[in-house]
Amino acid sequence: MTTNETTSPEGTSESPATGTAPLPKAVHTVTLGARTVHLVGTAHVSAESVEDVRQTLEATLPDTVCVELCEARFANIRDRDNWRKLDIFKILKEGKAALLLSSLVMTSFQKRIADELGVAPGAEMTEAIRISDERDLRLVLADRDIQTTLRRTWARLGFFARLKMVGQLVASLFAGGEIDKESIEQLKEEDQLSDMLEGLAKAFPSVKSTLIDERDTYLAQKVRDAGGETIVAVVGAGHVPGILAQIDEVQSLAPLDEVPPPSIWGKVIAWGIPALILGLFAYGFVRGGAEQSLASLNIWFLVNGAFSALGTACALGHPLAIVSAFVAAPLTSLNPFVAAGWVAGLVQAWVKRPKVADLEALPEDITSVRGFFRNPVSRILLVVVLANLGSTLGTVVAGSWIAASTL
Repeated sequence: MTTNETTSPEGTSESPATGTAPLPKAVHTVTLGARTVHLVGTAHVSAESVEDVRQTLEATLPDTVCVELCEARFANIRDRDNWRKLDIFKILKEGKAALLLSSLVMTSFQKRIADELGVAPGAEMTEAIRISDERDLRLVLADRDIQTTLRRTWARLGFFARLKMVGQLVASLFAGGEIDKESIEQLKEEDQLSDMLEGLAKAFPSVKSTLIDERDTYLAQKVRDAGGETIVAVVGAGHVPGILAQIDEVQSLAPLDEVPPPSIWGKVIAWGIPALILGLFAYGFVRGGAEQSLASLNIWFLVNGAFSALGTACALGHPLAIVSAFVAAPLTSLNPFVAAGWVAGLVQAWVKRPKVADLEALPEDITSVRGFFRNPVSRILLVVVLANLGSTLGTVVAGSWIAASTL
């Protein structure tokens, strides 16, 4: 691999294809044999990035355009009404509520920045797609499926790291303050990105691995495999260094598309806690008779149910959803196959079934805390997550209380 980039005093680089056509400063050009690849490093909420993409495509006249999108995100750009097709009941039954909520929170943060700057999120990707359509260019979706990325990220986090990440995601909903245009453009500078990624690596090493490093490899290989003599790849600026370091290597993507199975410790905890609680019930009966067992059962049902109901109430769940969480939590906590949040979420969805208008309003509603709680779809997801969190805390508190009074 060779890198051909000459920076001019005006902050542009000359195109290796013509030697005269100016390319934006954000473009990194490499040659792979007889092929030329132009990497356009962008910020996803930057007006300048949109112009960078336009200038690069006009100057290089590529055969192929690669974009940092997967099929799901591409479908959302192609069909702005794609939210109408969201099946909330299917999501709840498949246990994907937490993943969808995480995705919505991240989308919310990005959209709020974009609204302040007057730029649609992913506008540079939209521009690349538009020009590709107009000129009938080959379009390659170069990113890994977002669900695979989120699942791999979640699977590698430990229990406390998951709590920390959920806390930071929730905190981002309440983050205030204005974000100016200059701050966004600074994010495209490599020194700024290095500092950000270094901080991310320290806080969540496995998150950086799945969100950044693995996708660097994925994007590099997809761009490398793209056909055509001239290729323009539109990617986030944070991925450019990793892509440049790996684009001349042939790598298999199959391992990166796999979702790691749950760890053995997860299964041990899932089955061990119910076994421990039942063991405490049995020991209490042997030691203190029916009176001790009844006291333990009261603690278990009241504490576990109360915490889950409180979580549902914090999500502004319907009274029936709150009651269902209270009733379900003590039972589902002893059954690894069912979660209290699923029950409460299904009840919430049943009594407050989302309408088409709610699905259409979701992209806008998630830009504010009030909107998150107001929209029936996001409220259902909050009910699921907070009811499960309450049930987990209730299990710890109730189990500890029972153990202290029994042993």
